Amino acid sequence: MTMKLKLVMFDLFLILHHTIAVNGGGWRRWNILQKSVGVSAMHMQLLFPDRVVLFDRTDFGHSNLSLPAGNCRHDPDELVVKTDCTAHSVEYSVVDNTFRPLTVLTDTWCSSGTVAPDGTLMQTGGYNDGERAVRFFRPCGDGKCDWVERKLDLAVRRWYATNQILPDGRAIIVGGRRQFSYEFYPKTNPTSTVTSLPFLLETKDPEENNLYPFIHLNVDGNLFIFANNRAILLDYNKNIIVRTYPKIPGGEPRNYPSTGSSVLLPLKPSAAEAEVLICGGAPIGSFVQAKQKGGFLPALSSCGRIRITDDSPSWEMETMPAPRVMGDMILLPNGEEVVIINGAAAGTAGWELGKNPSLAPVVYRIRNRAGARFEVQSAATTPRLYHSSAVLLRDGRVLVGGSNPHVYYNFSGVQYPTELSLEAFSPEYLTPSNAKSRPAISIPGILPLQLNYGKQFDLRFAAAKIRDSGVTATMVAPAFATHSFSMNQRLLILDTGKVAAVGKGLYNVVAVAPASAILAPPGYYMVFVVNGGIPSEGIWVHVK
Repeated sequence: MTMKLKLVMFDLFLILHHTIAVNGGGWRRWNILQKSVGVSAMHMQLLFPDRVVLFDRTDFGHSNLSLPAGNCRHDPDELVVKTDCTAHSVEYSVVDNTFRPLTVLTDTWCSSGTVAPDGTLMQTGGYNDGERAVRFFRPCGDGKCDWVERKLDLAVRRWYATNQILPDGRAIIVGGRRQFSYEFYPKTNPTSTVTSLPFLLETKDPEENNLYPFIHLNVDGNLFIFANNRAILLDYNKNIIVRTYPKIPGGEPRNYPSTGSSVLLPLKPSAAEAEVLICGGAPIGSFVQAKQKGGFLPALSSCGRIRITDDSPSWEMETMPAPRVMGDMILLPNGEEVVIINGAAAGTAGWELGKNPSLAPVVYRIRNRAGARFEVQSAATTPRLYHSSAVLLRDGRVLVGGSNPHVYYNFSGVQYPTELSLEAFSPEYLTPSNAKSRPAISIPGILPLQLNYGKQFDLRFAAAKIRDSGVTATMVAPAFATHSFSMNQRLLILDTGKVAAVGKGLYNVVAVAPASAILAPPGYYMVFVVNGGIPSEGIWVHVK
């Protein structure tokens, strides 16, 4: 079966699914997709075409998924199992709801990643023999592709670092434990080395609280970097701090291990403004209190929102319905909402250091007035604590996996066992009451649709009715999710013309691709038609 035919069949499945839902066929907000994929999803990345790569670390010991016969991993440098016949990575097919084992050769523990312009996952760093490794994975049609690794391609060890794709298609890799610097990959020349970034040293406290810094590509091409409780705007080409932002009010830490989360809010067509939202985390001393004294302090319930392009930027503080640490923040494709999912209400990130699972997601409505932006959603039943993750799927669901707060896999005699399942959360726009308003984009031929910067393209779609608030289009970059931060996550609201009726229940709207690679670095995105806040299933596009 060709990939294009599979995607078409998947579209038909979704239409049938929503028809069943409207007719009372047992629709649920939460659905278990796989009771076990054998590997805990510490890291996740959605790739074209609808494949999710997930992995944990090689030094957890044996996983619950065997490698194909005879493909055992032999590593004399491995710290736990030197000959390991189990997988520590999985490729999950969203279309088929199936999975297969993959082989990682070096330790991926607490690593980072970026998708290259050609759709290859470029995955960097980790621990032990993987601390300087770069790994590559690109889905294939025959199911025979696997990880390819270069063990010493990074200049220095990168453990708990953050990656961001740049307008030229390279990745910048920032920070990591005891690394107060950044480097680029691919290297521009073989002698390329690291660039010092003293800001990362300045934001390190006795608990660290500066690992996995939040990084967003600003609309001026510079990098917004947040670590601990403050932020800078960095011209990475000249290694110049363009701006220092005010410290977030309250001064509490937001980065690992006091793990909050952050998103760059949707960018409008003019792209003259950019806002960052940071939510949750743990108060100062929470890590020490939990690790050394067995006490679990309440997590932070505050969020800070800042327009990073203002001449005199300031933080607007808000309060979530409940405290949350280790929560994931996902931009939803309608361009109007952020879902905050996973995490705990007490403690901090680290082995056995979180308690009171945050089972109920919270939706943050971006355009609402302050004080009326949060809404609690239906609760899950599975705790997702330390080492859990979440990514947006092309059909608008949020895929959730992982949770392993233990040094090894542990399924009994503990309060929060290692979790190997995958489940999906369906936001409100997927409820049966919205099914008739959900647009369905016509397959435009061979996917992905090729887009050029600043050029128009047609989006033809079916809808029972055009809502009064009108039709927009959004473009979403799939993110690399780990440790409560979705690296490279980006949503653009596209310029669109008037909707034209082209048949009974059929419409066309002309959209304009982003103007430059600064707004949308080259690569694969998902494009959605949004009918009065109800997004279609997305289509894959490639921007260059």
